[in-house]
Amino acid sequence: MKITKTLFLLFALIATTATFAQDKKPASPAATTTGKINGANITINYSSPGVKGRTIYGELVPYGKIWRAGANAPTTLETDKTLKIEGKELPAGKYAVYVIPEKDSATVIFGKDPSVGFNKYNEELDALRVKVKTKKSKQLTERLVYTINKNSITLSWEYTDISLKVK
Repeated sequence: MKITKTLFLLFALIATTATFAQDKKPASPAATTTGKINGANITINYSSPGVKGRTIYGELVPYGKIWRAGANAPTTLETDKTLKIEGKELPAGKYAVYVIPEKDSATVIFGKDPSVGFNKYNEELDALRVKVKTKKSKQLTERLVYTINKNSITLSWEYTDISLKVK
């Protein structure tokens, strides 16, 4: 009888643990943004971390250091046509996206190998590098998000927007 009760309790514990484990949402869920700019189909795949009360730029994401512009895995941008980003050409293809944030600006880098994370970043694999001014927002963006607008792509997180003019 004691063995039966012990087995029953063990089974109940395993079942409960498995149920809770399945309900747990990832801290930085995968996200995809799609859109068109001047006839080019653009897809951005990224993981979307939350602010969670932290200071993002300058602390969690240090100034002057390369960052994968998302979480968990390399952020990628794919386009089926050549884009002009901040006046510079980015040929059709799939790229890793990196950002080097500064206090009032950011350098956005498109790497030729979309599988390379920031920890193995190699400047020789840059397809394009542009520097832009950042914009401060009064409204908190809790989860990192990319938006594709009529003529721009914007990364928003915390109180900062990093926008790229695109043609």
